[in-house]
Amino acid sequence: MAFELAPLPYPYDALEPTLSSQTLHLHHDKHHQTYVTNLNNLTKDTPLAALSLAEVVKATVGKPDQQAIFNNAGQVYNHDLYWSSIKPAGGGSLPGALEAKIIQDFGSVAAFKEAFQQAGLTQFGSGWAWLVLDGDKLAITKTGNADTPLAHGKTPLLVVDVWEHAYYVDYQNRRVDYLKAFLETLVDWEGAAARLKAA
Repeated sequence: MAFELAPLPYPYDALEPTLSSQTLHLHHDKHHQTYVTNLNNLTKDTPLAALSLAEVVKATVGKPDQQAIFNNAGQVYNHDLYWSSIKPAGGGSLPGALEAKIIQDFGSVAAFKEAFQQAGLTQFGSGWAWLVLDGDKLAITKTGNADTPLAHGKTPLLVVDVWEHAYYVDYQNRRVDYLKAFLETLVDWEGAAARLKAA
């Protein structure tokens, strides 16, 4: 069964003015679609084609002869989570259980936000900043290129894309402004809370 590009969970203009319709069209319809197309071409007529996306990521990590498959599978997985990590009129207050867990593991919501923003800001080049569940504790991590915490035994709860194509049309080189906007007006805390509950 072929891997498919999941539709955005909201209209292309729903995140304006924080992220423009142009950015979402380019990011989802061009970049994300290319990874899906490449993944299907690379796994066609192989046993990997019958696996779930997460299974492909875990089956190919660290294998030099399958690096291209891992890169594209990782990018599809990461982008799927990114689109569900943001929403129209995001930000605001956190659901109680998520807020309590963040305070327990980071000291305060403000401390978490600062650390998360710094992870995104200091990720050199292309990559991602994550909130993950590592064992029974929340942690912030960052990965380069197509790498994903899923491949390293952690449960991703929330991610921000810091590849330039995610923000350059709207923010040019001002990654810090994009990250601030992500936390203030885009982030879907309810989605993160649901993933934490399901973990």
